Amino acid sequence: MKIYTKTGDKGQTSLIGGTRVPKHHERIEAYGTVDELNAFIGLLRDHLETDDDNRKHLLDIQEKLFRIEAHLAEDPAGVKTRMMPELEEADVLFLETEMDRINGLLPELNHFILPGGHKVVSYCHVARTVCRRAERICTRLSTNHQVDELDLRYLNRLSDYFFMLGRYYTQHYKAEEIIWKTKD
Repeated sequence: MKIYTKTGDKGQTSLIGGTRVPKHHERIEAYGTVDELNAFIGLLRDHLETDDDNRKHLLDIQEKLFRIEAHLAEDPAGVKTRMMPELEEADVLFLETEMDRINGLLPELNHFILPGGHKVVSYCHVARTVCRRAERICTRLSTNHQVDELDLRYLNRLSDYFFMLGRYYTQHYKAEEIIWKTKD
């Protein structure tokens, strides 16, 4: 199978279902940003120790994001059957449960914090911010196009999960949690 099709040379691409749209179409922007997030998560996962349970969790998250990408790429007018399975309420619940578990391991947060302190912590914050952008793009898309409500909820929780994961790795690597203070 060749990776190049020669059908996109003039700025058009196909949604799942066959509809041709410009490469700057809202759907393409949405699933492209989720794909960018997926790539950052791969980078984060590759920097974790091999025995870290979060590596498995991140791989599972990547699979869920791939589903969301496919959902966003579907043309509702042209798709008769979903290619990728839907997310389930349990997927959102998993993120919430993990955040609660991690939060129980951390000191109380009373200040805003700045990203950084360790490369893994920084990767968590990059993933968080790309996830927030993906959520913004997807919610904007949902004003004119069909977008799964559960996919939107998953993205919302996922950005919070990355914030908590960043805090977890700050503690794990004994890095400094940098508190934001105004410079007067």
